[in-house]
Amino acid sequence: MNVQKEQDRKKLDDKVLTMPWYVQQFIDYKLPDLSPSTLLEYIRDYETFFNWLRAEGLSAAPDNGKVTLEELEVLRMEDVVSYRLYLTTRRESANSKITVSRKLSSMRSLFHYLSQIAEDDNFYPLLKRNIMAKVEIKRIHKPKDTAAKLKGKILEEDELLEFIGYIMDGYAKDVANNKQALHAHELNKERDACIASLILNSGLRVSEVVNLNVDDLDMNNKMLYVYRKGNNDETFKTPVYFREQARDDLAQYLTLRQSRYKVPKREKALFAALPNGQQEGGRMTKRAIQAMIIKYAKRFGKPYLTVHKLRHSFATDYYLQNDIYKTKEQLGHASTETTEVYAHLTDKTMSEAIERRLEP
Repeated sequence: MNVQKEQDRKKLDDKVLTMPWYVQQFIDYKLPDLSPSTLLEYIRDYETFFNWLRAEGLSAAPDNGKVTLEELEVLRMEDVVSYRLYLTTRRESANSKITVSRKLSSMRSLFHYLSQIAEDDNFYPLLKRNIMAKVEIKRIHKPKDTAAKLKGKILEEDELLEFIGYIMDGYAKDVANNKQALHAHELNKERDACIASLILNSGLRVSEVVNLNVDDLDMNNKMLYVYRKGNNDETFKTPVYFREQARDDLAQYLTLRQSRYKVPKREKALFAALPNGQQEGGRMTKRAIQAMIIKYAKRFGKPYLTVHKLRHSFATDYYLQNDIYKTKEQLGHASTETTEVYAHLTDKTMSEAIERRLEP
């Protein structure tokens, strides 16, 4: 099991114990098909829902683990409408339409299981009445809409190389008067540039980068092996290719990985960090990589740029040179529907190419 999955599985095992028995049963049912990360999100959604139920007096349970099936069974449509309204307007953290849609979808999955799949000792459904079956969940994020939101917020054409170069050299000029920032940059610039280069030349997800080990690299064939999202086979790593630019940056980083970050032999992580005051380096975290890219992006003049948008940047560039099916495989998408985003992102470029071809 990869590092992120191990962490999420441990959190899931702890969190599920705070849920009613029927939720625990549902999670066990879904565990072979869904990742611990996804199921952890389910649990968080149920936690929000049960907290709301109890606060509204729709459940007499002293804690979430005591919410009964009978209390779910007598919920009315007006209760569901009130919950949706709560999610969109609550003061502490109102949710976007996409998040509300996901949270309601989590509830539909649970209620469907309880009413259509799970059985009691007499072979009757655990839930006789399924109020969530009446809830229509509209598709929020269509590929064309996602593409529209991404335009202007990703790297295009020469910017891919310029951003990597900026991490290596340009950033130091911008923080020349800040000794602490300058020192940190001098220590980490090769590693940071390598991470950005790898994503911009392969399209890896940040979780896939975090989980990379040194022995996952095949430098000769410009290939690495990763645990892909949605693949629950813990013994299989998917081969993913990267471009020549990334090989050069990886080679440079590898020459200083051990000496710069004091990585012990037992540590297999490809990308390491050495926290202040520590004698040994360890695997770089997802949060650290995300914060690192945001730091450089702001100085680079692309404040909206994130790790995931680096992946979008690669995908858009890659799609211009390949078809949708090759792009889907390279990115590890489960469906070409997800990959359609890049078809919409490149509409202008593709239309210009057609016009040039039609010219005599």
